[in-house]
Amino acid sequence: MSRICSVTGKRPVKGRVIIHKGQSKKSGGIGLQLVKQNNRVFKPNVQRIRVRLANGQVKRMWVCAKAIKAGLVEKA
Repeated sequence: MSRICSVTGKRPVKGRVIIHKGQSKKSGGIGLQLVKQNNRVFKPNVQRIRVRLANGQVKRMWVCAKAIKAGLVEKA
């Protein structure tokens, strides 16, 4: 399944997770040091729902949860 929203066009994007070590200065340490950055993918919350189109036709589409909550689609 390609995780692409058919309404908003949201798709997976690449990013990183930053790993720190040490104790923060606030807690009495010398501060947090950067150890490494791991690559990861941020995936949209895409769900398959039945959508009523403008012409009255009902169609199953992959739609992200944000578009459903915003009311961009009318559920059938």
